[in-house]
Parts: sequence; structure tokens; C-alpha cells
Amino acid sequence: MKITGYRSIHTVHNWGHPIGDVNGSIESGVTEVPILIVETDEGIEGIGLGGHNGIERVFPAVEGEDPRAVTALYDRMLGQVFKSGHAGEVFGAIGVLDMALWDLKAKIAGEPLWRTLGARDRFVPGYASCLDGPVPEADLPALWGEWADRGFHAVKVKGGADMDADLRRLHLAEEVFGRGQKAEIFFDVNESWSSVQAVRRLKRIEREIDLAWIEEPARRWDADGLRHVREHVDTPVASGENLTGLEQFKPLIDAKAVDVVQTGSCWGITHALRVANYAFANHLPYSPVGYNANPVAAAAASMPNHMIIEIQALTPPIGITSDQTIEDGGIVLGDEPGLGYSVDEQAIAEERRAGTWTIAAGPHVRPANAGFRL
Repeated sequence: MKITGYRSIHTVHNWGHPIGDVNGSIESGVTEVPILIVETDEGIEGIGLGGHNGIERVFPAVEGEDPRAVTALYDRMLGQVFKSGHAGEVFGAIGVLDMALWDLKAKIAGEPLWRTLGARDRFVPGYASCLDGPVPEADLPALWGEWADRGFHAVKVKGGADMDADLRRLHLAEEVFGRGQKAEIFFDVNESWSSVQAVRRLKRIEREIDLAWIEEPARRWDADGLRHVREHVDTPVASGENLTGLEQFKPLIDAKAVDVVQTGSCWGITHALRVANYAFANHLPYSPVGYNANPVAAAAASMPNHMIIEIQALTPPIGITSDQTIEDGGIVLGDEPGLGYSVDEQAIAEERRAGTWTIAAGPHVRPANAGFRL
């Protein structure tokens, strides 16, 4: 079997509520979901989800190759952009193409990817994460209640700008997700604090809330700052979702700057596996950050140090069917070969809504005063 080409299409996900974080929001609640479909000479196609601008730069590294050599092809893609660099959007293109190759590998084997990767259990424990930063406080019980009804006792709360409001939302999360047992509350400030601010604010929070972790309390690459937070508060520090490549994780892990290692789902399967293995070698738990249809759930299921996966939505994007169910506080992976995705290109073609993550007011654009708020 040989890889012969690809096609790229876009659908949307309707969140049903405003989404965002301390950095910005998308009030429409509609975002684009890029889909990459990798074609082969035997008609089997692999699916990858996520932004893949720059695909034309890395696809020559896999064209004409057997997709079953997926880890070797991952390194071949990195080598393809050796001088110009693989970070940013190009790393996304590598990751989404890698995702599609793993999908192909498992489809060729006629088994779900979680089996191909050696997982024993199809259940992946998760936590609710609705990207709820702009959702009014009064609307949170109804939004979170849908997750609690599906057995979730863990939730990520967005915040970082208003301490009084943050404390109210954290207490509310405890109430909604408690339901007869202790709720696990994760708090994500999306790199909006300095390390000194983080220590001061967390000490106040810790007087009232027992956080499961604080996520990105300082900049993603700031090993000294993250270690400073770790050393001065009781709350575990989680970070890593925006780092691109194992070489960016090594300084943080070696400096003992994080307690929980995270990877972004859009960076692909091989990246997730390599980072999780390095975390395992350093006795650290691993927790992947979510994305539409949970593309790294199969990888998470296969890792011995997997703690919990972020789940951002209860439904897939328009035109995508996923062989997963979200229940009992996690993801139940199915038996469809590969990632378990199918794409209805006709339904996507008929969808008239559009969305974007990268508007100036959105959460993917860093505000000028981030990290300098008093």
C-alpha cells in the first residue's frame, strides 16, 4: 500500500454557548474544524482532525510511502523541515498527518487504534471542560449539569482575571460535580499570570478550594517560573499543551517544573506517545488536552501513566461520526477500525455556518496586558 494524495475540507462545531478563556472569547460558539483525508492506492483513507496549514511542505515526506511505517514517517516529516523548523502551524500539519497515518495503520490491521497501540481497556477516564470562560455564572449549573448527569465528578474551570468571580465559579463547580463524592476541580488560567502572581493568588484559593491542579500558571516555556510556583504552593502544576516537540518538554521535566505533563491533541499521536513515555520515565502522570472527537484518546488508553483526559464537548462536529460514547465520567472507545471516525462530506458541503478560532477577540490571540494585570 502506498500513500497517493490528500484532500482537505472544513466543517464546524457548534458548542451551543460562548467559548473561551481569560485571553478572549468566541461569542457565537461556532468554530471551524479542519479535516485532513489521506488517500492510498488501495482506496483506504486515513482521517486526521485539526489545523494543518503547511501540509504541502511536509506531505512530500510521506508521498509514495507505506502508511504502516508511521513512526518512521513522523521523523521523516520532521526531517523535511529541518532547516526552517517544525514549530507552530507546521507542527500541527505534521501532527494531523500523523493522526491520519495511525488511522490508516489500524484500518489496515482491521482493528480499532486503541488495540493497535496495545491498550487493554477501552475506557478512558476524563474530565469535563466546556471552555466556559465567557459563560455567565448563572448559566453554568445547566451547562455543567449535562456532564454531571453522565457521571463526571471532575471539571476544568477557566479563569484568572477576577479572583472573586473565580472563587464563586470554583465553589459552584464543587456543588454541581460533587453529587455524593468529592469533586475534582482543575483551574486553568492559560498563561495569564506571572509566577509571582500565581503564588499569591493560589495561596488565597487554597484557603477555600482543594484544587486538583493549576494549569499554565506561567508561560509555557518558563521552567524557572513554573518551578517557582511548584515550590511555593501546595497545588500541583500542569502544563505542556502548547509545546511542540519532545525537545521543548525536556527542560521543563528535567527542571522539575511540572507535576502533570500535558500534550495538545492536535499535535498528533506519535507526539503524545513520546511525551507520555518521557513523563513516565520521570515518574510523572500524563493528561492530554482535548479536541473535537478526542483524537488522542486511543493513545491515552495505552499509556501506563495516563491520569485523565480533557473532554471539551459531548457531541462531534457537523458531518463527523465518532465511534465513542461519553458516559460514566469518561470515553468508551468502540470497535470500528482506526480512530473510529466517518466523514459525511455531503453534509459538510451543505453546512452554511462558518467559524474561526483566530479572531482578534478570541482565546488564541494573546492580549497585550496578559501577565501584567495587577
